[in-house]
Amino acid sequence: MKSNMFTVKRPFSTSHSSVDSKEMKKFQLLAHKWWDEEGEYAALHAMNDIRVPFIRDTLLSMSSNYHPGNPLSGIKILDVGCGGGLLSEPLGRLGASVTGIDPVEDNIRTADQHKSFDPVLAKRIQYKSSSLEEIVEESMETFDVIVASEVVEHVADLEMFIKCCSQVLKPEGSLFITTINKTQLSYVLGIVVAEKIMGIVPEGTHEWEKFVSPEELERLLESNGFSVRTVNGMLYNPLSGSWGWMESTSLNYALHAVKSGARARSHATDAPPETDIQQRSATAGTAGTVPDGTV
Repeated sequence: MKSNMFTVKRPFSTSHSSVDSKEMKKFQLLAHKWWDEEGEYAALHAMNDIRVPFIRDTLLSMSSNYHPGNPLSGIKILDVGCGGGLLSEPLGRLGASVTGIDPVEDNIRTADQHKSFDPVLAKRIQYKSSSLEEIVEESMETFDVIVASEVVEHVADLEMFIKCCSQVLKPEGSLFITTINKTQLSYVLGIVVAEKIMGIVPEGTHEWEKFVSPEELERLLESNGFSVRTVNGMLYNPLSGSWGWMESTSLNYALHAVKSGARARSHATDAPPETDIQQRSATAGTAGTVPDGTV
């Protein structure tokens, strides 16, 4: 049975920024709590257990170079909406050169302070208080990889955001996104239960109207020169505080897309090797089982 929710169209901003000032205010209030593993960002800390291997294993499967101990050595990663550096740091520990950007200055201060405790990370990671579009001109086709984890559901203009990702990513570079699907189930569990009842994240963190389905995200990506390679469903178990992979993308999902190469740009209408979004499977070593006792 269809709900009236599904007739709501995602609003696209006519502004010149993908940053939503209301969203900035939300995260400004929590800027000092990023590294509290039991606090408001506990679920994001736990997500590293699956999102870091997903990124690592996907990149390794695409490369013939392997550096023991530093498997991502030589790879330039842009972490968009890096917050306090929760994802930037483990990627840096894997050997990557990471640039983390976030429009909230206090988030960047927190991230800078935390990385300073590790001399290795201090060399591999640099943070900048900036929006994505603000770095486009200086960073055209600079990065091998872009990561936007739990970010796209907070931006003001998703299409502009995707276009900017394409501009700063090298040809054949990878884009990794984790976000929340726009379904009735995601409204019930992601907002009513997670925010209002269980307090897994602070109330008001998400707006259902900004959630985006894998199909819509794929359409936006492919219209901007990307080919979607993988879409995996994700599920959070609040009882165990852990994440797992699942076939359904009705709640959270992770996506990997590749920007077309220089030669392929003139053939943007060519269909990707796998056209059915539900048939794409996880890359080797990234798919797990759904945790027991999930809600």
